[in-house]
Amino acid sequence: MNLILLYESDFISEDKVRLNDYRAQHIQKVHRANIGDQLKIGRMNQLMGSGVVLQSDDKGVVLRTTFDQQPPAPLPLTLILALPRPRMLARSLQHISTLGVKRLILLHSQRVEKSYWMSPEVSPEKIRDNLILGLEQAKDTVLPEVLLETQFKPFVEDRLPEMVTGTRGLVAHPGSPDACPRGLTEETTLAIGPEGGFIPYEVEKLTEAGLQPVHLGERILRVETAVTALLSRLF
Repeated sequence: MNLILLYESDFISEDKVRLNDYRAQHIQKVHRANIGDQLKIGRMNQLMGSGVVLQSDDKGVVLRTTFDQQPPAPLPLTLILALPRPRMLARSLQHISTLGVKRLILLHSQRVEKSYWMSPEVSPEKIRDNLILGLEQAKDTVLPEVLLETQFKPFVEDRLPEMVTGTRGLVAHPGSPDACPRGLTEETTLAIGPEGGFIPYEVEKLTEAGLQPVHLGERILRVETAVTALLSRLF
């Protein structure tokens, strides 16, 4: 945990917080912070700064807070991700949050099993928990927005074209003739399929909506690897 994220409920006064959950344990057992030590802190969806340890005992940790720094700049990206397998979703969400994605759409596709949508990993609480782990890792405070789209065709035909307007639209698809571009600075909409890739019909519909198929080479990557590789190459 490189950043201690704070919530409004943590504040016991204007500039003091009391922590008595996993964050307090991390401060005590991992940071091994003593009275007077400074820690990197951030206020959820607001500024970052520093927290001075005023108290640390079996009742928890009290910090005096100062906020004077902006969080890292977000990626200029809307990411559309075919819902991964539940055990892979958690890691993917953490990577996505760490890398600075602020708008994520989890999408159903032909190769996504319907049972995935009923997994506890897709609950708002679990999604939020994994996104927060990514923020803590990256020293960021801005929680990504996540939308769930359980029907492929209505989303791609009715909502995606407007979403793509004014952005660089891309869909990662093995075997595409064009290589993935590098070093983009413009607003981008990127779709990444399941491990088996989007089926041809889905690629066709995504293309009609304004996304250009691109590839990363001959290798077929796991979803969490593809996400990291694509975002690193694009931005």
